[in-house]
Amino acid sequence: MRIRIKAIAAAAAVAALALTGCSTGGAGGGGDDDTFKVIAFTSGNQTPVGAWWVKAVQEKADELGWDLTMIQGDFDFQKMNPAVESAIGQGADAIFNGYTDYASISSIITAAKDANIPMFAMDAGTEATDGFALNITADQQGIVDQTVDEIDTTLGGLEGKNIMVIGHDPHPGIRLRAGLAAEAFEAAGANIAGGSIQKVTSPATGRTEALALVTDYLQANPGGLDAVWVGWDDAALGAAQALNEAGSDAVVTGVDATSEAIAAIESGGTFLATVEQPWPSILDTVVEAMVAYQESGTMPSSNFDAVATTLVDKANASTITPSDKL
Repeated sequence: MRIRIKAIAAAAAVAALALTGCSTGGAGGGGDDDTFKVIAFTSGNQTPVGAWWVKAVQEKADELGWDLTMIQGDFDFQKMNPAVESAIGQGADAIFNGYTDYASISSIITAAKDANIPMFAMDAGTEATDGFALNITADQQGIVDQTVDEIDTTLGGLEGKNIMVIGHDPHPGIRLRAGLAAEAFEAAGANIAGGSIQKVTSPATGRTEALALVTDYLQANPGGLDAVWVGWDDAALGAAQALNEAGSDAVVTGVDATSEAIAAIESGGTFLATVEQPWPSILDTVVEAMVAYQESGTMPSSNFDAVATTLVDKANASTITPSDKL
């Protein structure tokens, strides 16, 4: 049977769904034929990893013979959520959720439960919830342990050091790991620059916001930073730029293992380390769970898992596939 992959812009919402000819059928049953119908959605498709996920899920659907409806949210839950809910109303067998915040999709979760359609997820929250049949993400405590230890080793200890922590609250993973990092630094005797976590408001402007945060702090406190811990690479690159422009010898860590971050690490400059999160293997594991459900109705034995990550420093940077090159 020919595979139908329908890419639906969230901005078009219900009208777009009507025009693309989505399959009809009873909710939870997926329609009148035996094709496995999947609704996939993500709000983070404008990030490198989110864009990779959209393409990878489409390729998996093609390989497996799924009838896939792909909804891309462009960071706009108010437009994405109604589009997904409308698709659920037209029937599906399973839902695949990539890189969203559980709290931001509560209406989708309610619609899926009402329709008796299980939702499988990647990086959609940092703790177990009965809203998902399965959610697999990266181990946030492990990310913090790896990056904080790297800064500790490089600085020869954290006692009395001034360290800025930059986070972004709307993303559950970044929010959690930034909080854990601040706690770890304070427990080791470091001072949190600015007195609390510095928060970027938007992923789209993360680099420029982090650049401004570090620049402003150094202008008010010349030589006042020993390190900057940042929750993701794009903002970490902005922090590194600010340090370089100020002539600071402070170091920066990030998370995501992007091409630019890896290149900066290999250059031996301010950017000390980043973290690789194993998204391809996580995707494979979630898809395996969905196939098991498709074939026999088997549900995962556990609905949450947080998997180990890899610290990327100058010693191994050349061996890592950048997340924007997946």
